[in-house]
Amino acid sequence: QVQLVESGGGLVQPGGSLRLSCAASGTIFSIYAMGWYRQAPGKQRELVATITSGGIANYADSVKGQFTISRDNAKNTVYLQMNSLKSEDTAVYCCNARTPVGDYWGQGTQVTVSS
Repeated sequence: QVQLVESGGGLVQPGGSLRLSCAASGTIFSIYAMGWYRQAPGKQRELVATITSGGIANYADSVKGQFTISRDNAKNTVYLQMNSLKSEDTAVYCCNARTPVGDYWGQGTQVTVSS
């Protein structure tokens, strides 16, 4: 079992920045990739970014150059640095951990971009 706890969401003005954190616990040795997904109101969940245990990152085209995913293996934590935020980035952001037996999800953290 893997438990994921997200933090760092909130209300930010357009053009602002936020950093999301996702702390993993449990059978973390089984995790081979972690990532962030988001779901905006009335839309399907979409991939934002992923990072492998080896540090290889992958981004959705919509956030390339704007968001940066990173991980601190010593803290079992993955981060999502979000810059130049726009209203269309408003969504619930969920952390994901991929293991050989399946995916685990956090509860999500709300990010609202509004003036």
